[in-house]
Amino acid sequence: MADAAATSGQTPEGWLTDSWYFISTTKDLKAGEQRREILLGQPIMIGRTKTGEAFAMRDICPHRLVPLSAGQQVDTDGEPTVQCPYHGWRFGTDGVCKHMPSLVDGDPYDPSKVKVRSYPIHEAKGMVFVYISDNPRSTEPPVVPPPDFGDIPDKPRFVVSEIFNAHMDDAVVGLMDPAHVPFVHNQWWWRPPSAGFKVKEKQFVPKTRGWAIERHQPSGNSLAYKALFGGKVSTEIAFQIPGFRWEIVENDKATLFTLTCLTPIEEKQTRITQVTYWANAPLLSVMKPILIPAARMFLNQDGDMVNLQNEGMKYQKNMMWIDDIDVQAKWYQVLKRAWVKARTENAEFENPIEPRVLRWRS
Repeated sequence: MADAAATSGQTPEGWLTDSWYFISTTKDLKAGEQRREILLGQPIMIGRTKTGEAFAMRDICPHRLVPLSAGQQVDTDGEPTVQCPYHGWRFGTDGVCKHMPSLVDGDPYDPSKVKVRSYPIHEAKGMVFVYISDNPRSTEPPVVPPPDFGDIPDKPRFVVSEIFNAHMDDAVVGLMDPAHVPFVHNQWWWRPPSAGFKVKEKQFVPKTRGWAIERHQPSGNSLAYKALFGGKVSTEIAFQIPGFRWEIVENDKATLFTLTCLTPIEEKQTRITQVTYWANAPLLSVMKPILIPAARMFLNQDGDMVNLQNEGMKYQKNMMWIDDIDVQAKWYQVLKRAWVKARTENAEFENPIEPRVLRWRS
């Protein structure tokens, strides 16, 4: 699905740039530590200083190409730095080299002229995001604000994650497909086969760099929602490029918010992270030991389908998309093209999605 040629706003592999991506939870980023992550096929060191500041930079020392994340954090003239484990070069959280211990008086080298790429970082609601600019040397501020998912609790109740053996495009399309639920997620407590098929009719509207299903009552066969919230429940589902899908289920007392973040690792590897929040829902708190393995089951079931799909993709790349059930997959590609066009022309992004009612049976 990825375009072969490099274009502004998109890598040759088809990943969107000038965009924010989820990289870690706050909980997994300990003070005074750093680690290596692969994002869009590139090594990134993400860490937190001893005073609590999150940072991200390219995880390659320009001297001998050793991962900086294998080093340690040390203070340099009162400033937090990461020291390369090979020759002790120290880099500040801005990516600038602050110290080369092998230099002697009179050496012509200025450490501050050596720099590794640093990434804008945003931390909120227990999540950490990094911004990937199209130009790796750019020092301009991000062209879009960090992700904002509204009024949700400060900390998630639990997080589950899985790596899909799929390009991000295929992972996105698979996760937004509503027709697979009765076949892939047909557990008795969620969508039992006895529930049969019903016609679904939903109003879709444009939303910031994406779309949303307007607020509605959950499907009548969603037994879990009925048990947890009672009859008067509404839900809203939204998607935003490059890869965020969230669902809000609530009534006048309780709220359940589930966010799915897609983070491309390599061309055929995408990390799927589901972050779940709730408020004023004591029954959910009691059921947390059950909800976590249930969420993992859902992700594993989708991952199994991705692996099966890969068997077919060995011999055929093009898929058959039909209306109305695959319209969201088409919208995703339309949004990507619109983003690339806007970034290439250095213009404001215009959302091409128009309001539409979609109907399907599931």
